[in-house]
Amino acid sequence: MTLPNPARKGSRARGLTFAFVACLAAGTPGCREEEVTVEELLPSVSVYVLEARTLAEEIKASGDLEARFHTEIAAEVEGRVTDLTIDEGGSVEEGVVVIEIDPERRKLDLAAAKARLAQARAELANQQRKTKRIRELRSQNVSSIQQLEEAETMLALARSSVSAEEAAVGVAERRVGDSSVAAPFAGLVARRSVELGEFVQAGTLLFELVALDPLEAIFSLTELDTERVRLGQKVDITVGAFPGRVFEGRVTFVAPTVDPDTRTLRIKAEVDNAEGHLRPGLFARINLGVAERSNVLMVPAEALIQRVGGASIYRVKTTEGSEGRVERVSVEVGSTDGDFVEVRGDVQAGDAIVRRGHGGLANGMSVVVRGASKSQVAAGEAVAGSDS
Repeated sequence: MTLPNPARKGSRARGLTFAFVACLAAGTPGCREEEVTVEELLPSVSVYVLEARTLAEEIKASGDLEARFHTEIAAEVEGRVTDLTIDEGGSVEEGVVVIEIDPERRKLDLAAAKARLAQARAELANQQRKTKRIRELRSQNVSSIQQLEEAETMLALARSSVSAEEAAVGVAERRVGDSSVAAPFAGLVARRSVELGEFVQAGTLLFELVALDPLEAIFSLTELDTERVRLGQKVDITVGAFPGRVFEGRVTFVAPTVDPDTRTLRIKAEVDNAEGHLRPGLFARINLGVAERSNVLMVPAEALIQRVGGASIYRVKTTEGSEGRVERVSVEVGSTDGDFVEVRGDVQAGDAIVRRGHGGLANGMSVVVRGASKSQVAAGEAVAGSDS
């Protein structure tokens, strides 16, 4: 039932007016009425109108420092350690012999292999002479075909024996070289696993060698930043051990593919460490500089609704006056700039986003936009309202 309200005649409020009549008692004359407008019944919200802007942001990442050259050296021959010139923490130069594993025994093995080779070659020469005589006799029909075939077979065996002994000499020479263990690159001995006089087998770990200059900073970037990194790019690196000091690096490796599990790109940057201050394993913070992106949509952080399934916002579609309906839109969150957060998804510039008052809202619910008219929201103007 609709009752007129003389007090508001001439300045009628927007929306329909409902009168609620409560009679004091049945058959008792006189009733009281209370007027409530639609706007007073609907939840009120304030909105922010999306604008495309240019975002200047620093590309930052975190990672670890690792040695570019880091290896464990194992024995390639068995024997007793007869000479040891390294200790843990000591530095070595590339190509310098640091461990000897009974090289004299390997030299004796080499001499024996060379002797067997000489014997095989002598037997080959003797068999070549025999075969030559039998061929001559066969040409004169003095020897039989069987004798010639046997001679040819023995000659082939003698040649195979020489080849086998030549290979044995090569192996012995290699083992002589392997008995003298040299540093494959210049670095520091991180760990030594053997002592002088110890007997080792092939494959026994001897020592661990690490090069401290240069080091590599290994980090990852999100797939959105993959286009902003390139080979040779300068990066600034800081570590907690040296607060306030910046180490310069250069990008030396960019992974060809994005990790499908983390959606990140693996990057390596070479860091000069000639002074030896940095150590592998240190946590590093990497700054790749400032980059600009245009046409970035950002909303106030308070407009975002964070749930287990992801982030979302409420978009207002106006109907009449300052009333409208809200639509819940899932978005992907990106970079931040102060109190604003980048959003991507089914949104565009000019959309009116609920900034405050989204508590208790549901998809399709009618709302009243405070501080904005229908024309303001439709025109894409930013509105700063207040909570009811």
